[in-house]
Amino acid sequence: MPNSSIKDEKTYEEIRKKGGSKEKAARIANASAAEGKKKVSARGGKAGSYDDMTKDELYDRAKKIGIDGRSSMSKSELEKALRDH
Repeated sequence: MPNSSIKDEKTYEEIRKKGGSKEKAARIANASAAEGKKKVSARGGKAGSYDDMTKDELYDRAKKIGIDGRSSMSKSELEKALRDH
């Protein structure tokens, strides 16, 4: 069933099939529809590795993007939550 808030349904579905969250899939699909896939993909991959971050750094990043339950998460749980966001 098409969602009117999703501008590139095909990209959205591809990301969801690969395990991306609904929010992440919508964000990428809408950006690619507005700016073009080439421009969006060129901008990706600039963030550091979560493996190299401390738990406090992961917590701060999770807080910034609004991940619920972050205060009780371990480092590995924070990493997973950030990757799945």
